[in-house]
Amino acid sequence: MAEIGNDIKKANKLLSNGEIVAIPTETVYGLAGNALDEGAILKIYEAKNRPKFDPLIAHVDTFDKVQRIVKKIPHQAKILAEAFWPGPLTFLLDKQELVPDLLTSGLSRVAVRIPRHPIARELLSTLSFPLAAPSANPFGYVSPTSAQHVQAQLGDRLSYILDGGSSEVGVESTIVGFEEDEVVVYRLGGTKVEDIEALVGDVKVQVNESSNPAAPGMLKSHYSPGRQMIMGNIEANLKNADRETTGVISYQKEYNVPEGNQVVLSSVGDLGEAARNIFSALRKMDQSHIELVLAEYLPDEGLGRAINDRLKRAAV
Repeated sequence: MAEIGNDIKKANKLLSNGEIVAIPTETVYGLAGNALDEGAILKIYEAKNRPKFDPLIAHVDTFDKVQRIVKKIPHQAKILAEAFWPGPLTFLLDKQELVPDLLTSGLSRVAVRIPRHPIARELLSTLSFPLAAPSANPFGYVSPTSAQHVQAQLGDRLSYILDGGSSEVGVESTIVGFEEDEVVVYRLGGTKVEDIEALVGDVKVQVNESSNPAAPGMLKSHYSPGRQMIMGNIEANLKNADRETTGVISYQKEYNVPEGNQVVLSSVGDLGEAARNIFSALRKMDQSHIELVLAEYLPDEGLGRAINDRLKRAAV
């Protein structure tokens, strides 16, 4: 089982070495890892047994650190940040290139917030990178609000739980984005809509059933490369395709199409490597000469389930 303690130096060392650590926030306990490290992000998904790549929230302790990972901060966001940060409010903002696609599920915006919990903020102040920290529970389980909850649900999947007592808020953060001059609430949470409206006027509430902070209001095909995409037996589907204008996304095997038309996710059959490559593969298919994309499902286990979810969404 995991060790429970309050050693911030130990948590820092583990996180700096690419490991994952459970941390307290005022909302719920988070399963934290380096938000700029693809390997750490994959460990979060594996530990949670999460069947899809929901975008994750990046946590930092200062406004300056927010500015390092986003391109710009709208005026309304500055007003809300001054009122509610640190606290249970998350912004969706255009990301800088250093932010991995795995953190944002290949989308152009990153979710970011400054948590209010003093231990979380003290830990973040010692780190040079933001922390991705979705709720520290296996997929489908109730979000934990104490170190003991984390121990019961994930104690065999990580080595350290930073104990910060019971979570004050107990529900996830409110998530807002900014569409031109409109403030959009994508997830209801620990900051009231009424309190937001008191500062920036009427907001649009566009809530999705998913916890995914970037999915609300988007079609389930929003991961599509912008081309017709067919899942199945690539070799069989190639027989009726123009190979010069067909793109291929395969797990391990190369196919007889122009080199620039295909991506092999992992020639050695490593699902972690495939997961790191899936979003760049989808982007590569968005080329002017490619009219059709053929892809295949990966082994439906572990990270393969998440990759298959993204491919299925792209093919809709």
